[in-house]
Amino acid sequence: MGFLSTASLFVATVTTGLTAGLFAAFAYAVMPGLGRTDDRTLVLAMRRINESILNVWFAACFGGALVCTVLAAALHLDAGRRAVLPWIVAGLLLYLVVLGVTAAVNVPLNNVLARAGDTDTDLAALRHRFEASWVRANVVRAVASTGAFGLLAWALVEAGRLPG
Repeated sequence: MGFLSTASLFVATVTTGLTAGLFAAFAYAVMPGLGRTDDRTLVLAMRRINESILNVWFAACFGGALVCTVLAAALHLDAGRRAVLPWIVAGLLLYLVVLGVTAAVNVPLNNVLARAGDTDTDLAALRHRFEASWVRANVVRAVASTGAFGLLAWALVEAGRLPG
């Protein structure tokens, strides 16, 4: 049980960290860079990013973070490993914020871009509807996932201090 509980916590930490890195990179580099472009470039670039991000690597990190964190929490319920549980649960709660914001804000805005026509769309209006809200929500995801990563990393440190 000790190996499996530690391994699940390790994988939860890594996948959450990779997800946090993705959202952080969008917050401090990708969106500020696209913010300096014209309307058409931002809209088309985000469409292509949204299409290409739906792949096995993203799914493994984004979904794997949730699955492995839940598994790590379940495997730390026994009395000998329970001291680490509050850190894991706190990380899980922050990651649930990430999932909620993604589902409630980012994905619907991505869908608005995907449904818009290429030629008959007012790109300035589309950008105005999309950009500020998407960026704000992504900053929330970046902060929450980074917090979750930090909590899980601390849980991993504390798990290493447990006997046996």
